[in-house]
Amino acid sequence: MHSWRSAAVAAAFAIVVGACGGEHEGPGTITGKRIPDEVVRARAAAQTRTSEALARRAVTPAPTKQILFGDLHVHTTFSADAFMMSLPILQGEGAHPVANACDFARYCSALDFWSINDHAEALTPQRWRETKETVRQCNALAGDPANPDLVTFLGWEWTQIGRTAADHYGHKNVVLLDTEDDRVPVRPINSEGFATQAMRQQPPLRVRIGPQLLDWPNRQRYRNLMTFQEELRVVPDCPDDVNVRDLPEDCLEGASTPEVLYRKLHEWGYESLVIPHGTTWGIYTPEGSSWDKQLTRTQHDPELQTLVEVFSGHGNSEEHRDWRAVRFEADGTPVCREPHDGYEPCCWRAGEIIRARCDDPTSAACDARVDTTRREFLTAGSAGRLVVPGAELPDWKNCGSCPDCYLPAMNYRPASSVQYMLARTNFDEPNDPLRFHFGFIASSDNHRARPGTGYKEYGRPYNTEAAGAIDEQWRERLLEPAPPAPEPIPAATVMTNRQAYQQLDFERQASFFMTGGLVAVHATGRSRHAIWDALERREVYGTSGPQILLWFDLLSGPNGIVTMGQATPTVGPPRFRVRAAGAFKQAPGCPEVSTSGLSAERLERLCRGECFNPTDERLPITRVEVVRIRRQVRPDESAGSLIDDPWKVLPCPEGTAECVVEFDDPDFAAADREVVYYVRALQAPTPAVNAGALRCEYDSSDQCGHVNPCYGDYRTPLDEDCLAMNEERAWSSPLYVQP
Repeated sequence: MHSWRSAAVAAAFAIVVGACGGEHEGPGTITGKRIPDEVVRARAAAQTRTSEALARRAVTPAPTKQILFGDLHVHTTFSADAFMMSLPILQGEGAHPVANACDFARYCSALDFWSINDHAEALTPQRWRETKETVRQCNALAGDPANPDLVTFLGWEWTQIGRTAADHYGHKNVVLLDTEDDRVPVRPINSEGFATQAMRQQPPLRVRIGPQLLDWPNRQRYRNLMTFQEELRVVPDCPDDVNVRDLPEDCLEGASTPEVLYRKLHEWGYESLVIPHGTTWGIYTPEGSSWDKQLTRTQHDPELQTLVEVFSGHGNSEEHRDWRAVRFEADGTPVCREPHDGYEPCCWRAGEIIRARCDDPTSAACDARVDTTRREFLTAGSAGRLVVPGAELPDWKNCGSCPDCYLPAMNYRPASSVQYMLARTNFDEPNDPLRFHFGFIASSDNHRARPGTGYKEYGRPYNTEAAGAIDEQWRERLLEPAPPAPEPIPAATVMTNRQAYQQLDFERQASFFMTGGLVAVHATGRSRHAIWDALERREVYGTSGPQILLWFDLLSGPNGIVTMGQATPTVGPPRFRVRAAGAFKQAPGCPEVSTSGLSAERLERLCRGECFNPTDERLPITRVEVVRIRRQVRPDESAGSLIDDPWKVLPCPEGTAECVVEFDDPDFAAADREVVYYVRALQAPTPAVNAGALRCEYDSSDQCGHVNPCYGDYRTPLDEDCLAMNEERAWSSPLYVQP
């Protein structure tokens, strides 16, 4: 008996000591070389043939600029959430270091450029140094800087999360032109507050030890996670109100608002872009949040914030709708709205779940329980679903979803949509009203070091952010046990007793993750500066993943043709031309350039058997949709009354991949205001991962009666891609036409 106890004590001691045996997970090693010149030239030649065919249709000269495709939103396991998703208990593949992203962009997705954007909140000085060095290595392999095979940009994500609508500004990527140490900030700038605090918290002992004991063969990964967190925890915060150039190198620098972020970037004085993204994504955006508070001269910088991400693997943020989940009393108290226009707020659904548990659902006592539930749901913010004990994912049906949006972000927030932003005006200075002038991009927001994952619709567990427990036992361990009482749990208890990562509805989110989009630039060459110049002049567009070709021009500019992204007056009624061509159909497997460029083992690890492998045939563009937004000229004009979506639908010829259409606006002069025009080029339907979202089954009253979620955990097989038909598309940057 004594020897058994001694052995047990020794084992326990070994486990505790083992928790301290973690290793630093570094940036990895790039193994691929430069793509051969002839392959790069062949890709350009294929595009030229298509652009010349479009020019013949339009009876115009062929474009002189080349369209290049990239991804300006990529995470690795230097991001804390990416590290968590890589763990074995969440069906993770293991580490996804920065070097993997370089090889993936070259040999899997065949991109022309990409940027690294790990969350600044977890970027220690060591990780930032390693990121910079790996980015420089990736660029060094690219060959002649004037004609590289791949351009890699350096950057980070500023990941701000407000607990209320009033203090929420959301997520923004910072992308830098240069990579040299003397041309980039010494430190990335984090968002301070909730997100940073959550990442720096010391996990309880049971969290540090439990996964190792229960998943002993993979214990080193959990030890490495503890090291990852400890490396962050020991770095001190930088002093406040000190010029960035006077701060020590080894500290964590923060900016709690966009205003402070812009100030710090200007203090550095280096070329940079700030790109907001996921603006309608409600998993972290509080109910009632609006972009109105960012349309100010302090919280918006038109020199830095010139682009917005309309689509990513987290969903679409383009479309505005008039419905809202909440209204606010005079004292600011939020009140849950009733369902309308096919939209059901989740606060309302929470009440309906409780109502179904009442002995008499029509009684006054039940009404009181329902009202209490809805209030507590709103008070709990992003943890609202936890006020309803025992509710499973299907109980929530499709609440919070935009029922008629294209691949919408989960828990959609329409007052933070891109269309809403462009309709609004700040009248604080009547003689100089303030408006947003954004160019449109899309990207992936991939957290597995895989830039440009939308090239093929496959590999849901690898090419999207879907993740979850490996089995039922681990799901129970990861979730807080639900109290058995049918009453709603007070929001104060929910907020106090749940850790931040447990408050977010990641199980439900798994059905809304797509493979992600691309940013396309009209560039004068392949160099870093040519790409950057296109981004700065907003001659860019986004796609939902495929390499669709798109041109959108104003023909009636004062000096001739004006390209997308520009603000300009017009001569007479504005007239526009759209030229578009579908993406190449993909052949299965990987081309020879990929199989010879990486080892078979690394190719399988990164690409999972499928690479960008175009045939000679393009998919057809079926139609072009035109969106018109008349800019607000009076504060009492609602955004919905100013947005025409679609304003025009222009069919394309059947049986051909190329489409050329023209249109004009005879009502422009009567509007007597700046008008925004942009187009969507829609491709013929093809299957796409998670395009069906929650896969609602509608009842006779056209309501979502049942959902069939595509889980990120063991309940949906790893080889199930949850495919549904989808019209892939490209969004042009707007033309801002002035009287």
